[in-house]
Amino acid sequence: MAAIRIFGFLRHHTHQSTTSGLYGCMRSYSETKQLPKMRFVQFLRKNDDRKRLGVVSEDGTSLVELSSGACVSNDMIAFINQNYSISELEEKLQKCKSEEMNDSITLLPPVTNPEKIICIGLNYQDHCEEQNKEPPKRPMFFSKFNNTLVGPRGNVIAHKITNKMDWEVELAVIIGKKCKDVSREQALDYIFGYSVAQDISARDWQKERNGGQFLIGKSMDTFLPLGPSIVHRSVIKNPHDLEMVCKINGVEKQRSNTDNMIYKIDDMISRLSQSMTLIPGDILLTGTPKGVGMYRNPPEYLKAGDVIESEIQCIGKLVNNVVAP
Repeated sequence: MAAIRIFGFLRHHTHQSTTSGLYGCMRSYSETKQLPKMRFVQFLRKNDDRKRLGVVSEDGTSLVELSSGACVSNDMIAFINQNYSISELEEKLQKCKSEEMNDSITLLPPVTNPEKIICIGLNYQDHCEEQNKEPPKRPMFFSKFNNTLVGPRGNVIAHKITNKMDWEVELAVIIGKKCKDVSREQALDYIFGYSVAQDISARDWQKERNGGQFLIGKSMDTFLPLGPSIVHRSVIKNPHDLEMVCKINGVEKQRSNTDNMIYKIDDMISRLSQSMTLIPGDILLTGTPKGVGMYRNPPEYLKAGDVIESEIQCIGKLVNNVVAP
């Protein structure tokens, strides 16, 4: 499974000017010297089942293994709990050797064992409009399970029990520290970083079966490609101004911007923390924009042989094949 060239960029920007580099992020000169390295990955080496942790270059062509000789955990959640400062991480990186990304390296989901995966429905204005629905007066939360997670090049299974698999590109938020009863003003301080998610949904099981409960329709195996890295929050100037695109077989299906969110990330974190304790490694999916298959005319659904590309400005790109079970 090839891991090289999975980091993409959005060529047509409508909301944000860009600098050179595959992520096209806006950065000041002082930030540029430090922050592009803060893209954390979990990976495997060929013929070795030991999970490893590293950082990738901004263009995705080189890798530094942090979990080798730098006293850093090889597990992302344990690493987040170690609470290193950026200066400490930079110091550790200086002691590690950079290597070229190649076919012997397979990127895993950047978090593989979160305690919680929490999603929000109907959180983009344009997604509500394509359904002719009023925006919700309160956020609608639901969950997925860990069995859904696959890496940025992982396969998505076309399960036999559904024929209505749909795509939903989403910005993922990774919690960085224990979070309970926090205010909106404090909420963004509890984030470790951001990733790209593809919230695959079996619409027949979400809408027509299982008594209207989302769980089965959202939690089938491989229904959450995630990655390619966790981009540290210090790299992202404004998480509510990132362009996002989803393509199926090279055809653009979704294009929007995170500024279209109804309930912003700080609001989501604050609300959730009133009822449950969020902990490091928890994943929050922030909703999808218009362009999903279910609301096209006629409806379109995924099938074996399809290729899903999910991309968010400054974060990266997933490329996932849909395969028969």
